[in-house]
Amino acid sequence: MMGLLVRFLISAVVLLVASWIIPGFFVAGFVGAIIAALVIALLGYAVEAIFGEKISGGQRGLVGFIIAAAVIWVSQLLVPGAIQVSILGALIAALVIGVADAFLPTPLDSRAIKEGEK
Repeated sequence: MMGLLVRFLISAVVLLVASWIIPGFFVAGFVGAIIAALVIALLGYAVEAIFGEKISGGQRGLVGFIIAAAVIWVSQLLVPGAIQVSILGALIAALVIGVADAFLPTPLDSRAIKEGEK
């Protein structure tokens, strides 16, 4: 459970840092980053539950990248005060967050949740 919490907080920090460097991608402070990380994680989990693990984590290809950008973009509709993102901002954010995920153990997907349950 502690590992899941750490991954979640790292994801929030990555979103916050990404909002500072990506034009068209804004997160409203650390609280906004936590809310956005939660919404993005839940949306990502739902998408993975529907489509399977072929579009998650290290197995992401072009489809996974586009879905990650869509999840980021849709998240602003669910929490408009916490995150604002343009389509280009969502694409760049998906790329930056994907690179950060490659170096930091931050993915919040069904595997991480299942590991947290053990």
